[in-house]
Amino acid sequence: MDYGKWRYQQQKKEDKSRASSKGGRLKQLNIDTVRIGDHDLEIKVNRARGFLEEGNKVQFTLRFKGREMAHQDLGFALFRRVKTDLWPVSKIERDAKMEGRRMTLVLQPDHKPAGAKPPVPGQPAAAPRGPMTAGSGLNIAKPPGAPTGVPPAPAAAARSGGAPGGAAASGGAPAASPRPAGAPANPAPRGATGAAAPPAAPRPMPAAAPAARSVTAPSAVEPATR
Repeated sequence: MDYGKWRYQQQKKEDKSRASSKGGRLKQLNIDTVRIGDHDLEIKVNRARGFLEEGNKVQFTLRFKGREMAHQDLGFALFRRVKTDLWPVSKIERDAKMEGRRMTLVLQPDHKPAGAKPPVPGQPAAAPRGPMTAGSGLNIAKPPGAPTGVPPAPAAAARSGGAPGGAAASGGAPAASPRPAGAPANPAPRGATGAAAPPAAPRPMPAAAPAARSVTAPSAVEPATR
């Protein structure tokens, strides 16, 4: 056999296995100062984009020197710019965080579809709202023209037992009937403590007089004849 040909094939296999094992590593990029120039920052971002496209994670490390510790807001603004530039090919694994005199940011690969737009900060994405299905299994008849998902008023009254105000369903006392015209505003007198006075005891009814007996006069007895 040709030794050179065999050695060439082995070299191709090794290169292929080495290329497939590139992904899954953590690559570190250091930023020495918060006053980095735009061109230097663009070079760092391009290198990070290449690492992310290969399937590697990227950790940015920003060092603060001397009085730069009083301007940590500039570091957060710098990392916001990095996250915006690398958003199409990455997602945040660990957000910007201070560790002593260093600020770190870890991104992991995440390829977005073409045409995707980055989320606007301060405006959470609204979830799509589907039709309301609450109470759909109760078989409640709906009047014509009633909106979907809103139970009609008669059905609600039927569920509460027919009592006005839902008193029967809640177990409370029934609603008071309206005061008739001419009735006093406070019909029940109240005691000294403000509580309603107990109702007066009913007066006993007089006993019925016994029925009069009919007395018949004794019949005249004729005197016996002597």
